[in-house]
Amino acid sequence: MSEKRPGPPDLHPDTIAVSAGRPPEAPGAPINQPPVLSSVLHRGSDFDYGRAGNPTWTALETALGALEGGHAVAFSSGMAASAAVIGIMGPGIKILAAEDAYYGNRNYLKHLDEGGTAKVTSVDISDTDATLGLADGIDLLWLESPSNPKLRIADIETLAAGAHERGAKVLVDGTFTSPILQQALSLGADLVLHSISKYISGHSDVVMGAVIAPDTGTADRLRQQREMTGGIPGPMETFLALRGLRTLPLRIERAQANAIELARRLVDHPRVERVLYPGLETHPGYEIARKQMSGPGAMLSFLVDGDGDAAEAVCARVRVIEHVTSLGGVETTIERRARYAGETGTPENLLRMSVGIENLEDLWTDLNQALTE
Repeated sequence: MSEKRPGPPDLHPDTIAVSAGRPPEAPGAPINQPPVLSSVLHRGSDFDYGRAGNPTWTALETALGALEGGHAVAFSSGMAASAAVIGIMGPGIKILAAEDAYYGNRNYLKHLDEGGTAKVTSVDISDTDATLGLADGIDLLWLESPSNPKLRIADIETLAAGAHERGAKVLVDGTFTSPILQQALSLGADLVLHSISKYISGHSDVVMGAVIAPDTGTADRLRQQREMTGGIPGPMETFLALRGLRTLPLRIERAQANAIELARRLVDHPRVERVLYPGLETHPGYEIARKQMSGPGAMLSFLVDGDGDAAEAVCARVRVIEHVTSLGGVETTIERRARYAGETGTPENLLRMSVGIENLEDLWTDLNQALTE
């Protein structure tokens, strides 16, 4: 096993991110879990074949599980992790899902609905009463908070309690927050989903996902699903993800500080109609975000004054900020989300920005010139 002997139970998340998932201490042993590049392992250990397990996976899962307060299972991608959740729920399930969420998951749920595998209903999860009003008879409440790309905030604790009263399970996609800013299991969620590709790995060089469960039984079912369907991560990707996780608190702290200030400046910019950021007191989910998150995060969206072409022009003029998709890396990225077919309901002039760790003034100078040129 690659799990180090347990430390004090009251370690700060900053310390957990650095210390959890280390190899056993022994003379001459490495302090970092190396990538195990073998598909076959000798019998007598926890693993004997690469599809069933890998010590590098275990190291990452130990660290990520410790940060979330549960048991993590790593997958080859965030979408493989989503599919595993559906797999353990079984066919014919009824899902109530956030209408404003990652379009890949929305398209996947739509595909399941159209194919008869699941019955899916969408709702604005920031409207607690409306969400609970549609929750009777469902099997799974699929939340994302903050949501992608409108940064809506769901009252996870209230919604989880209401869903449980109705006999439903609750999944929270925590990709935007990472476990540093929000631990949804402690708020009542039954499952937490992460795209490890984003903040957890943090360097835009890994495609991976994970699901965290509060109990070993559910985690074992997810592992069985992973083994049967083959959605396993590669050992090198897992090694890189764990290395990235070690600096997750520092990266979140710096990126969030940049995002808070950029959001404040964008509010006053004459070329900006509206800023969507839960760190602003004007955000409708501000108080709930303060209650369930330790910080507002580094994701923000804003509506450019004008149409979709005006928003695209801003993206074309940035020089320091990267005009690419995805999020959660050390670099700041920007894109117009409505350009994708799956982004139904997203304003044409909305730009989503993943704020990175660059110098704040360099970012603002670049963004300001792109808006005003």
